[in-house]
Order: sequence, then C-alpha cells, then structure tokens
Amino acid sequence: MLPRIVSSAALRSAVIGSSRRTQAVIVRRTAAVLPAPVIRNFHPTRSYVSSTKHRQAEYVNTVKEYGKTFDKILIANRGEIACRVIRSAKKMGIKTVAIHSDADANALHVQLADEAVNVGPAPTSQSYLSIPNILAAIRQTGAQAVHPGYGFLSENAHFVKALEAEGVVFIGPSESAMADMGDKIESKIIAKASGVNTIPGYNGVVESIEHAKTIAHDITYPVMIKASAGGGGKGMRIAWNDTELVEGYKLAKQESLSSFGDDRLLIEKYIDNPRHIEIQVLGDKHGNVIYLPERECSIQRRNQKVVEEAPSVHIDPETRRKMGEQAVALSKHVGYSSAGTVEFLADSQRNFYFLEMNTRLQVEHPITEYITGIDLVEQMIRSAAGQELSIKQEDVGIKGWAIESRVYAEDPEKYLPSIGRLTKYIEPRDDIGNVRCDSGIVEGSEISIYYDPMICKLVTYGPTRDQAIATMQKALDEYVIKGVTHNISLLREIVSHPRFQSGKISTKFLAEEYPEGFKGTQLDADAVKDLASISSVLWAKREVGKWAFTEGKGGASSKPPTEWSVWVNVAGGQNTEDNSTPITIRKLADDEFEVSSPTYGTQVLSAAWPLETPLAHALFKDTGKKLTVQYLDVLPLGFKIQHLGSKFDVTIQNERQHELSKYMIEKPKQDMAKFILSPMPGSVVSVAVKVGDVISEGEELAVVEAMKMQNVLRSARAGKIKKINVQPGNAVAADEIIIEIDDEVKTE
Repeated sequence: MLPRIVSSAALRSAVIGSSRRTQAVIVRRTAAVLPAPVIRNFHPTRSYVSSTKHRQAEYVNTVKEYGKTFDKILIANRGEIACRVIRSAKKMGIKTVAIHSDADANALHVQLADEAVNVGPAPTSQSYLSIPNILAAIRQTGAQAVHPGYGFLSENAHFVKALEAEGVVFIGPSESAMADMGDKIESKIIAKASGVNTIPGYNGVVESIEHAKTIAHDITYPVMIKASAGGGGKGMRIAWNDTELVEGYKLAKQESLSSFGDDRLLIEKYIDNPRHIEIQVLGDKHGNVIYLPERECSIQRRNQKVVEEAPSVHIDPETRRKMGEQAVALSKHVGYSSAGTVEFLADSQRNFYFLEMNTRLQVEHPITEYITGIDLVEQMIRSAAGQELSIKQEDVGIKGWAIESRVYAEDPEKYLPSIGRLTKYIEPRDDIGNVRCDSGIVEGSEISIYYDPMICKLVTYGPTRDQAIATMQKALDEYVIKGVTHNISLLREIVSHPRFQSGKISTKFLAEEYPEGFKGTQLDADAVKDLASISSVLWAKREVGKWAFTEGKGGASSKPPTEWSVWVNVAGGQNTEDNSTPITIRKLADDEFEVSSPTYGTQVLSAAWPLETPLAHALFKDTGKKLTVQYLDVLPLGFKIQHLGSKFDVTIQNERQHELSKYMIEKPKQDMAKFILSPMPGSVVSVAVKVGDVISEGEELAVVEAMKMQNVLRSARAGKIKKINVQPGNAVAADEIIIEIDDEVKTE
C-alpha cells in the first residue's frame, strides 16, 4: 500500500479548484518591528472552507485516525519541502503557517499554507536563517510546533533550544541528539562507542593547513575534508596530494562558514569506489526506534546526490539487517526520537562504514515512502506530539522499487546553476500513482540566485527496478521546462546507461563516465533516423496547418497537400557532423505518415501532436517503438526539438534551399581565451591577481560563489592581466567578463 500523499500538482489543483475563499494572515516584516497582520485572500483546501459543524466532525475523524497532534504548525522552510509538509499536515487536519522572504512573496508554498509570514529580505541570513525573525512569526501566529524541512535550520541545535524556551515543539529530534549527531567529529566518536563501523580518520578539529597535512600523511591519501557542521555536499573536498589538500582546505573552510556559520573541519580516509547507502530510522519519545529499508544514493556530483533509489541492488538481506541494527543502536544511544538517516559507505564486498547521521528529513525520503507505504512527515509529527510508534520492526517490508531524479536548474556539463523565469512548465504524471513530482514551483516561478536551484524531485515507482526505470525514462521525456537551463538530459542519460541499469555503480559514476563533463546525448545512426523521421512528420503537419489557415477555405479545387520532399539535418548534443538526407513524406491518414529515404529506408509512423503544443508522441508501426519528443521553438528553417532530454536543431529545407546552403559562409568564432567569464550568476569572493600581473596557464584568478558553492576561475592561457572589471563582493551575471588577459607572453 502506497502512502496517502498527493502530488504537488494534485494539491495545486485542489487549492485552485476550491470554490470558496477564506482569509489568510500575511505578516509583512519591516526593518525594526513586526506590524499587525495584513489580510489577503487565498484559495484554501477544502478542510477549512466548510461549515463549523462539518469542520468539527472532520476534526474528530482526523483525531481518530491520526491521534491528537497539533492545531497549527509553522514550516521553517521554503519551496518543495514546505509544500511537502503542508500536504501531510492538511491530510491530518492541521493548519499551516508558511514563512517567506521578500523574494518568495508569491511562492507556491506561501499560497498553499493557511497563513504566511514575511521574515525578511532575500538573503538567507536575513530570513530563513534568522532565528529571531522566525520566533516572532511563531508568536504572532500562535503556531504550536515547527517543522524545519531540510537545510536551513533543520539541524541547528540552537534553534531547537530557542523553540523550547518559547514552549514550542520542534518536529524533529531533541537538542542533545541533534548536537551529538550534527557535529561530524562528535558523531564519529559516539558511533564507535555504539558499536557502529567507522572510517579511519582524525577524531578532532583540524587546526591549520599544516595540521591537515600531518593528518593526511598519517592516514595516507586520498583523504576527505569535511565540514564538521555540514551536510548536502557543502564544505566537502577530496584531496589526493598536498597541493589539492591546501586548496581543498581553504575552499571547504570558506563554504562551511558561508553555509553553516561554522568553519571547523575534519579529515578522514577517503574510500575509493564506494557506494553511498543510507538507512532511514524512525524513533519516538518512548525509546522505540525502528529502521526502514535502505536507499542507494551513489549517483552524485560534487558530493551532492543526483539520482537515488530504494532499495539497493547491492545490499542483501543480511547486510540490510546489520546496517539497520547498527543504525538503531546509534539512534538509541543518543535518544533519537524522530525521522533520521544514518549514512554509510559500502565497498564491493559489502563492508560498510559510518559516514554521518542526518538529524532531519532527507531530500530523497519519497522513495522510502513508496516502497514501505509510510508517510514519514506524518510519523515525524506524531512523534513530536508524544505518540508512540504504531509501526513495529516486523511490520516493515519492501514492496516494489522507487527511483528519484533531482531536477535542477543547472548546466548539466559543469553543474553550474541557472536562474530565470519558468516560461513553460508542465510536470509529468500518470493515472495510477507511479509518478510523483515534489516541487514548489509553477509556470511563471522565478529560479533565484539566493536559493538552491532544485526545480523538482521526480519520483517513479514500479513492481520491479526495470519498470521503475522505464517509468522514469518516460516521465523525463514528458517533463516540459522552458526559461532556464536544466539537467534533464543528464538524468535521462544516467537512467538509460547500461552501467546504471546493471546496478554496477559507485559514487564515482559521473566522474568516470563523463570525465570532461556531460556534453549532451550522442545519437547513434538509428536514433538519428528516428528523430529525422519524427521531425519530418511534425514539419508536414505544420504545413497542413498552414494550408488550412491560408488556403483551406472549402473551395472545390482546394485540396490539402499530402506529399513533400525535403532535406533533413539533425544537429545537437554530441552530434555535430552534417547528416542531411533527402526524405519523402506521404500522408496516409490524419496522424499517419509514410517516411522514405535512400539513407533510412521506408517506415510508417503515427504522430499525435496538436499543432504547436510541447509534446509529440510517435509510434513506429513496423517495430512498435514509441517515442516522445518535445517541440520547443521555431527556427528559420525547421525547429528546435528536445529528445532524450537534449536539445537538437532540426533543419528542414526544400531542394533549392538545400542547394543554396552549400554556399553559405560560416561566421568566424571569437577567441574567448583572452576573457575570464563568470560561469554563473553569483558574487565575487576574491580576486587573486592585479593589473599587470604575469600569469601562467591554470593559475587561480578569482573565486565566484553562488548558492553557497564556490568556483575557482583559472586562466586557460599564459599572459598578462590587462583589466579587472570586478572586486570582491560584486554581483556578477552569467557570462559577464570578469578579467581580460593581454596577448600571451613568455613566462619563466
């Protein structure tokens, strides 16, 4: 049985579709004081729009089903996780309070909540990380409990202590358990004392670069530098030698301070070719703790997860039991009383070592919900309210397989964030509940420089792993996102990769398979043929549409065209060579066409595509193959298509156009080696050179930070610094020229 959690899209529909309105409180923050609430109307969920009598009956029913919990909770977060918590709270009959920054005033989580409070300007330090502002919102709205989501203050023991002082319940573990497990140094010591397998390393704070070198030489390279207070891949670097250690130490320290307000670091042995396996635990305030089946999170970039699945193909029942029992032992040692995750690294022989414990709800929790039927947010709320766990260890099983793909607004080659407005946004869905989109955005939403660039957690389910993968492939093909760069092409490539499908993966998968970065889909000859065939049919349908608009007025002699001869070329992804081929298209029925070519042969396909809509579904009659492509934009001669997540320019020419195109002169490309461009929108952290400096190839020139991740900009050539256009603290746009380099000079 799957958990009773509706998707973001379903909840949006419920909100928009409600026929009545109620007043919701919006508290707007001024520079000094919080004024009286400003009222604004929202569409509520149906739980709060019926009569008092019906509302009382509904309340009684929810108490019977879920037990007495809270009347109102505040969600100290934003985006998709805030929407996710709202879904479970609504189901349980609990009113919700959203908080938001100035930048998020119109965000989806604000609209879905019963009340919303402005807690400050866009920078997180002044809003979502501001404990005083959040406490003020709690006092003003009368929230009885706070759910922190993940990130921000979710693992901040000071926040928990501040809530306790206010008499407000924190929906998570106790302050002491969070402090013990939140500190990576302390947690490793406690794990060892609890009988949990641990990685060799230094059990203390690294005091300096020289101290770091001493530790690294003692435990031997490679080593992992980690933020003691960190998580989510921030403040984390791998070093294989002293040079990488010095740079990694500096960057990890800066990122740790920026992300967590704490720059303490630890160093431990880096296990080569590991698999990242984690165990979900659930605890209550009565000493009960159980473990749920593992999640595998080995597909990572920059130590941040990209694709996760549950269960893992690598873990057998005995290893699962051992991992789970160690996770429970650690949780009981610290008196853990909520949802939490114990992360392990496992080698090829299924030896496993404690990595860290995340004292919060994980981003990837939906895949566990799918295979267990347990609503983890509901369990967190129940535990926080003092209820005993109603689930026993023997009740926990595994049903089916689930996969999560993290859809980001980022360049899939270099993993650099993209900002902008979603001009077109359509989430994939199915009719049987096997596709789930956890998102916090709608068409028209803004992806901001201030926050994580995640668009959605796309989750698919199936009775088997192969079926879950196939559903994921289809969902990714049907996911329409325009206005920002996104990583769907990379996600589509990963889940289709033979190595992923065989389950032979590690945390080095992306680095090994795409050492120069993922540069787009490489279409083989058959794929080029299929895409050319579909594109020619779409072109023919557009021609019929044009005829109907301009000439098809019903005249006796007016007949629609049924046959065309064109040249088709497909370019994009890694397909850069000219593959132009002549194609003859014959219309057989409304959506059925015959496509023939001396290169590709003859095939019959049907294409369901309402003109100019984003999605086109094709069926090849001879083979039964189904293919989905996205129609993106019109080009002067053809159009832009998205296939397998990658974008392709399809050029379609008549015979005369094709002949004349041979005489077109290509525009020469500008030499950009003399310019250092910002790879993303962000702010300048440091500039390492000055005008007149002579530099060598590969030398560090500047550091740019966006979304709390720092990127070192290096020179691609030797030369002399001609001009510096920025200084530390400046905001920069993507592709903005930061530094100009003079003609190359000889360096000693």
